[in-house]
Amino acid sequence: MESYKSLKNRQRAERGNYPDGLGLRVHRALSWLDRAEQSADEDGRFIFLWIAFNAAYANELGEQRMFEGERFSRYLEKLVELDTEQQLYSLVWQRYSGAIRVLLDNIYVYQPFWDHSNGLASGDEWQSRFAAAKQAANVALASKNTTLALSVVFNRLYTLRNQLVHGGATWNSSMNRQQLKDANAILGDVVPIVIGIMMDNATELWGDASYPPVTDSSRLSHPFTHKSAQ
Repeated sequence: MESYKSLKNRQRAERGNYPDGLGLRVHRALSWLDRAEQSADEDGRFIFLWIAFNAAYANELGEQRMFEGERFSRYLEKLVELDTEQQLYSLVWQRYSGAIRVLLDNIYVYQPFWDHSNGLASGDEWQSRFAAAKQAANVALASKNTTLALSVVFNRLYTLRNQLVHGGATWNSSMNRQQLKDANAILGDVVPIVIGIMMDNATELWGDASYPPVTDSSRLSHPFTHKSAQ
């Protein structure tokens, strides 16, 4: 399994051949992967790994924004198709199939459960939806549908991400240790593979990076300093 160091060495050697958008996304993702590998606690490691993943997959969509789950699915589907060495397949079905099943059985990383608990949804509909989601995930697992399995996993991880980033959990809490450990194990291996696949396929259309650096301030027109022509 590749680490930050091996990927960074490769990126330094190849970056001159990358399109600007891909080059920036890989550079940013690697910087956060480096920080994640240095993290001594589960909470910090998960947040840094999530930022690394986000830096790799997110692009500037302008007005054509879509739901996060749909973005995950499209991005993961593309990665699986390009994964000629079947690294993601091996990760899902050989290394983490048990951890993935545990994660899918955990109601605390299922957003409709929290919507119900917080009074945002009435009735017990979340239970039937949770059962249906588990059944769909089990079908994906049984048929070894890597894209669908990863999509479901990342939707669960997104709930965990929201809990941490939006202050919905205590640092180093004893209540979420297991899901964080499982999440970090999965993300810690998925993120380097994702970055590697993107580097392997530099000629693919990955899109421009979000929030590209702006270095030429003369191109900007500030609304409070702009002078009309005289």
